[in-house]
Parts: sequence; C-alpha cells; structure tokens
Amino acid sequence: MTTQIQTPTGLEEEWRFTPLKRLVGLHDGSAIPQGSLGLEIDGEIAEYSLLAADDALVIPEDSTNDAVVLHVRAQVEQVHYIRIPKESRGIVRIQRTGQGGVCFSRYVVDVERHAEVTLTMENFGTVSLAEEVEIRIAEEAQVRFISSQEWDRQTVHVARHRARLGRNAKFVAHHISLGGDLVRISPRVDYSGPGGDAELNGIYFAQSGQHLEHRLHVEHDVVNCKSRVTYKGALHGDAARTVWFGDVAIRAVAEGTDTYELNRNLILSDGARADSVPNLEIETGEIVGAGHASATGRFDDEHLFYLQSRGISEQEARKLVVRGFFAELINTIGIQDIQERLMSLIDDTLERSNA
Repeated sequence: MTTQIQTPTGLEEEWRFTPLKRLVGLHDGSAIPQGSLGLEIDGEIAEYSLLAADDALVIPEDSTNDAVVLHVRAQVEQVHYIRIPKESRGIVRIQRTGQGGVCFSRYVVDVERHAEVTLTMENFGTVSLAEEVEIRIAEEAQVRFISSQEWDRQTVHVARHRARLGRNAKFVAHHISLGGDLVRISPRVDYSGPGGDAELNGIYFAQSGQHLEHRLHVEHDVVNCKSRVTYKGALHGDAARTVWFGDVAIRAVAEGTDTYELNRNLILSDGARADSVPNLEIETGEIVGAGHASATGRFDDEHLFYLQSRGISEQEARKLVVRGFFAELINTIGIQDIQERLMSLIDDTLERSNA
C-alpha cells in the first residue's frame, strides 16, 4: 500500500525552524534524482553489498511521518547494506563526494553480537542529498559512529540517522556540521534490550547565511538504559543560523533510565541566531536521573581578559577560546586525521571571519 506523504508547510513543530524554500524540493516530491555521489568504503571487517529496497535485510524497522524520509524510501531502489560480523574489531570508513544534482540514499548497517567497530561517513563536494541511515546494534556490541558534513557551500543535506541498541550495547555518535548551505540532521536512538548506553555528541559552526539544524530524539521505552547528549555550536556572520532540538522521552515502562542532555552555543558576531530547545517527556518517576541544560552567549570577558593580560592579542585570544570550546568534543572522536582535519577547518573559518 502506498504511503500518503504530507508535504510540510512550515507550521508543523518539526519543520517550523527549517527554511523550506531552501530544501530544493527534497520535502515535497519535486526533486528529481539525477545527481551523483562518489563512494569509497575502506574496512576489512565489513561486508558490503547493494540490495533491492524490498529485500528483507533492509526493510525499514520503524514507521515515520518525516516527509523527506518517506520520499527517500519511495525513491531508493537499491540500499547500501553493510554487515559487521560478530566479534570483529576495526574501523570502516565511508567517504562520499557529491558531484552535483539531487540524490536519495539509504544505508543499513548490521553490527552483530560482541563486535566493536568505528564507522565513519565523511562527506565532501556539492550535492542535494536526502538520506536515511539505520544502524542496528546487536547485544553486547559497541559502535562509534562519526558523521562529518564537510560539504562545499552549495550543498543541501537532509538526513535521518537512527540507531537501535540491543541488550548491553554501546553507541557513541559524533555529528559534525561545518559545510553546506543547509544541513538538517535528525539522529534518533531506540533500545531493544536493557543495559543500552547511547552517547550523542555534536559540533557545528555556522557562517554567514548557513543554516545548520540538528534534531535529536532518544526513545527510552526499555528498563535500565542510559543516554547522554552533548552538542556545541558557534556562529559568525550575518544570517548565520543554527537550530538544536533535543527530545528525550522516558516512557512509563522505562524504569531505571539515566539521561542528560546539554547544548551550548557561542555567538561570535551580530546578526547570528541560535535556537536551542531541550525537551524531556517523563512518564515514570522510577528513574536514576534526567535533566537538561542549554546556554547561548558571547565570549566570556574574563577568559579574554586573562589571555590579553599575558600579551595575546584580542583576535588571537578569541581564536584560542573557540578552539578550546570545540577541542573537548573533537578530541573524543578517536581518529587522529579526522580530528586534525576538523580543527584545521575551524581554524580556517576563524581566519576568514577574523573572529
């Protein structure tokens, strides 16, 4: 049966921050897939194949009313399928390069029992991309997922990234958005067994005219699971815009839940705007803990004064503060060349902006 796709109007809560006119038709069915996205996969532990969209291995696990995701499911005929065998250890790096036009894509990653894998999706070039990524993590497995949006400035990227954690599974995600014209990433975590542990980290730096949006949802409906969310963003330039929406739901059956989410934004110039919306839905009091915090502001004058009092110019002091603001999360990524590349991109952005 064909699913009826309701085109967003911008009045819906999930779309009210997104400039729909800049989505190049990814949300309303008018975008025609005629672009190309170069793909390189490196990793000996992975088994990779392209499967028909109706293959049992890649049929979506959950339903959604996200219009972009529904258009992805309707458009994609072949799904990228990656299997990480049980008890394997290693790194799988996926590098994609946009070569223009419109693309729709789906990825399904099966991580089997007791496997430990670092999975990267590193994005470059120019494209208008709508995608869905599903990471299915079996019991006792551990996954570190790194998604870096280093696109050229013309790119539009709208994605839903969903991880499902089995019993005692561990998931650590890093979403980094530095490039593109409009980037909207929607990470989601679900649990299918007790003891699941999810950590969602994010970094974004919006320049003049950029729109960078991250909408998270963690669904706690299993006992004794944990989640931590930490996102940091900076903005510089006229009409630089970021949106962070963090939603954590603790259902009545999810006793023993332990969760906390944090978002911090650093505004470096006039004309920039950061929206931060933390949200908790709690249906049971039998939990370990639940909380959230959000802060948006400018430079700490005390930090600047301290550095300047030691002979550092105001411009260099500002750069050091921004580098320190991001370094805490960048240094947890765990792959040296990615960490160095991201810090170099942040330095280049600061140099161009003279922040």
